[in-house]
Amino acid sequence: MRVIVALGGNAVLRRGERPDADVQAANVRTAVKSLARLAAEHELVITHGNGPQVGMLALESAADPALSRPYPFDVLGAQTQGMIGYWMQQALQNALPGRQVLAMVTQTLVTAVDPAFANPTKFVGPVYEQEEAEKLAAERGWTVRPDGGQWRRVMPSPTPQRIVETRLIRRMLGLGVIVVCAGGGGIPVVRDESGRLSGVEAVVDKDLTAAMLAESLECDAFLSLTDVPRVMRGFGTPQQTEIGHTTPHELRALDFPDGSMGPKVEAACRFVETTGDMAAIGRLDEAENILAGTAGTIITPNGRWPLTSTL
Repeated sequence: MRVIVALGGNAVLRRGERPDADVQAANVRTAVKSLARLAAEHELVITHGNGPQVGMLALESAADPALSRPYPFDVLGAQTQGMIGYWMQQALQNALPGRQVLAMVTQTLVTAVDPAFANPTKFVGPVYEQEEAEKLAAERGWTVRPDGGQWRRVMPSPTPQRIVETRLIRRMLGLGVIVVCAGGGGIPVVRDESGRLSGVEAVVDKDLTAAMLAESLECDAFLSLTDVPRVMRGFGTPQQTEIGHTTPHELRALDFPDGSMGPKVEAACRFVETTGDMAAIGRLDEAENILAGTAGTIITPNGRWPLTSTL
């Protein structure tokens, strides 16, 4: 099978951990143990989040007296793709001797008139208490919103249209290469009237990018892997229950928060509705069982996996 995996940001940096390089590299090595087992049997494309890392780099850039202005977010996104991609490429090469691994810096095409630019929703960077968040927002022109019991900076998150380097990714897969790409949803770019690309101040949702890329690459399965075992119906209420096998129609009838599970559910539903193939949401360390249909929340057109023929 051709499988695309979207890793949650916790695979690289868990909430509350110091963002030191050795901490993040160790987390990636742990994550790669599950990914290597998938890669041993399937064609594999890996995408990943970058929220904590891009937020940290933005803070460092804003505080650097050597700069006349902070680096823009498209440049920061490129930096995180290189950093996290390096950790993943090296960990995969060490876990799978002899396999070719390529970490690519990729661009995600968005439209300049996307309404998301007027309504920032994508969390980036560390969490703050409300008073500190509002103070930083006033000083630096940020938009901040609640994230659970604390507050974080938010950025515009336009809808991904296409990965510019899709043809190259497809060619690498055909050569048996494991591809790490579209980190942080990809570097957001727009195309002008002459066809030239330029970066924009935004952060594209990694799950929506992964679903779009999975469709373009004709993947058989799309796995959104995080630190929760399954999607929950009625999360946080006494009636909370896990969702096992389900359909896009059933999931769309439920309500999920925009800042956490909502984008994952939306991305999974889009992929299944468009392709008729399988998407799933679950724990990274259960990736093999999820693909086998015995763990996670499995989303298919008929709610069953493996898919059964109606003929």
